[in-house]
Amino acid sequence: MYNRNEQGTMPESLMMGREVIFEFFPVGHVVRVSAMDTKTLTEISIQGPASASEEILKKNALKRLDYVMKKKGLI
Repeated sequence: MYNRNEQGTMPESLMMGREVIFEFFPVGHVVRVSAMDTKTLTEISIQGPASASEEILKKNALKRLDYVMKKKGLI
């Protein structure tokens, strides 16, 4: 669940308090990250370097999910 406060490393957004499921799929030197908002069933996927931290990959996936949900008018 996305519930970081202002001191956390995640950006403050409208995703605050929403339940988000993450999946990580390593593929060679790349990690594919899927994130799904459980309320709207909106799902996105991103790719990042395998050397990136899980925290950075989650942050980037949340930014993308936030963008997609805003664009669709879901939040």
